[in-house]
Amino acid sequence: MLIDDIDVTRAIRTPEIDRAATAVARLAGVRAVLVARQRLLGSEGGVVMEGRDIGTVVFPNAHVKIYLDASPEERARRRASDPAHAGPTAVAEVATLITARDENDRTRAASPLYAAADAVIVDTTGKPVESVVGRVLEVIAEKIQNSPRPS
Repeated sequence: MLIDDIDVTRAIRTPEIDRAATAVARLAGVRAVLVARQRLLGSEGGVVMEGRDIGTVVFPNAHVKIYLDASPEERARRRASDPAHAGPTAVAEVATLITARDENDRTRAASPLYAAADAVIVDTTGKPVESVVGRVLEVIAEKIQNSPRPS
């Protein structure tokens, strides 16, 4: 991630930034501005977007919705071993932070975290990236195959 040609990849992936992002995400006014911008970016279709409320709030009528999930322990293991993340590397400590963030996101009033009713849930726990990508591509192909054809 570059800002003005400066690599900020590690600087924006710290526990402090996670806490700040969680606090800001709880503000309805901030969420409204971000949702409007995301909708503008995707207004012409043909986009792939990732986020905790994309399929429920930002694009509730999206043609394909995939909810990627993994156990907190799996997510903690991945984050602790990811060199792009700064902060604690003890899996138990990272798992505690992730669980707290999830709970905060699920209970916030503005755009709470949950899987859309029509999302395909893909549990990635213990699965290699290639397997997950394969499953996502299958879901997309199924949605395309089963979608009504324009007349």
